[in-house]
Amino acid sequence: MRKQIIGYLSRTIELVVGTLVLTNVLVLLYGVAARYVLGRSPIWMDELSRFLIIGSALLMAGVVWIRNEHMRIGLLEDLLPSPVARLLKLYQWMLILAVSAGFCWYSWHYAFSVGRFTTMGLGISRTWPVLSLPLGFGLLFVFNLLRGPFGCKEGNS
Repeated sequence: MRKQIIGYLSRTIELVVGTLVLTNVLVLLYGVAARYVLGRSPIWMDELSRFLIIGSALLMAGVVWIRNEHMRIGLLEDLLPSPVARLLKLYQWMLILAVSAGFCWYSWHYAFSVGRFTTMGLGISRTWPVLSLPLGFGLLFVFNLLRGPFGCKEGNS
């Protein structure tokens, strides 16, 4: 059951992130075309592109974590005896839960504390781009919780 939820959630996030990346490519292509056709690119283009790529990376963090596709060194886990390695994995799991929950909570409050400020290029509330922080850390928390300390990776991993 957990594998099915993880699979569905990760595919949904991949679809959203894929749409964000495609939108980012289109925005950048528009900026390049405008620079060559009109002689200048719109001021909002760089800002929107930055928000899209940061949001994509943060939203994808949980999917990357669940698939174990992030950069990490598992040498210590391989060298330790099995019971000690299990304790280390349990510690890592609890640490990621605590850190992701803490960052989610703090970034949620931060996102709404900057709501009265607007971005320079787009003129939107700073809350909107900053919301990718609590969403990304919240998804990391959910994926880590679903995975459990000792496995339950998605599908083929």
